[in-house]
Amino acid sequence: MKFPKSMKALSMLVLSSALLATAGCGSSKPSSSGGEQYSKEKPLVIKFSHVTTADSPKGKAADKFKELMEQKTGGKVKVETYPSSQLYGDKDELENLQLGNVQIIAPSVTKLVGLNPQFQIVDMPFLFKNREAVIKFWDGELGNKLMNSLDSKNIKGIAMWENGFKHFTSNKPIAKPEDFKGQKFRTQAGKVLEAQFKALGAGAATIPFGETYTALQQKTVDGQENTFNNMDTQKYAEVQKYLLTSEHGRLDYVVLVNKQWYDKLPQDIKTAFDAAMKEATEFERKLAVELDKKSFENLKNSKKLEIINLTPEAREKFVKQMESVYNEFEKVVGKDLIDGVKKL
Repeated sequence: MKFPKSMKALSMLVLSSALLATAGCGSSKPSSSGGEQYSKEKPLVIKFSHVTTADSPKGKAADKFKELMEQKTGGKVKVETYPSSQLYGDKDELENLQLGNVQIIAPSVTKLVGLNPQFQIVDMPFLFKNREAVIKFWDGELGNKLMNSLDSKNIKGIAMWENGFKHFTSNKPIAKPEDFKGQKFRTQAGKVLEAQFKALGAGAATIPFGETYTALQQKTVDGQENTFNNMDTQKYAEVQKYLLTSEHGRLDYVVLVNKQWYDKLPQDIKTAFDAAMKEATEFERKLAVELDKKSFENLKNSKKLEIINLTPEAREKFVKQMESVYNEFEKVVGKDLIDGVKKL
């Protein structure tokens, strides 16, 4: 069917008007040209989903990012934070980030092992000598290489947010490697973690975090590994006798964004985003360190735990005991990454 020229012209006019109207609407998905024009009336909406509580270091840092981002863009951006898995939980947040249903998430590093097994580097026992080495790794070339490895999956790693070092607790003595023999420890899922306890002659049981207290109380397991803050808030001192300040592994988060979405942000908003994220990261790391120190004091003051401080000599014995773990996972995690961390 042929339409008169006047009808064709009218149709084109209507279509053009519709496209212009669509371009002016607030959206969380910028156009491919990055030319969206946002304002206070029609802001860019950014959804930030995470699984911890709003009053955790991660939760407070997410709110700090919201405050900074909205301030730096003069209200052209609205950040919606969703703590405590209100929007997405551990099992579905990565998929929804890739699909663009959420723009920012901050999962535990270990949750990324399925995308790239090299993220198991945080589980390699006694690899990071101190916090300074952790920061140098994530903020340096090695950390950037690891984060950039997710680009092909439409995920961009932009920052490491701290939780802290892990330490061992048990109802039996754990001052030296041979003390672990025959004991059973609760742990997160992970082959490196299983190998770690195997190297110590101990067993490992994968038990959900929320069920750990009961498992310790009922003596399903003898001990567990965690940060001071997790031990404190979960009241493990009530069901454990010994705490070894081992600093043998890390529990941290990686802030991730949908790569396609981020790459298409208008330049002024992207600049504000990077600046706000940098400030929020500094805020989170400082808060996490302060909270971990406070929790350690709470654990000591409880008088319920015998605190065993790991000496440099004892640490070397544990490191030697873990040689089999490194032999098994060196190729999986990457010799370049492991050697790089050892030099920090």
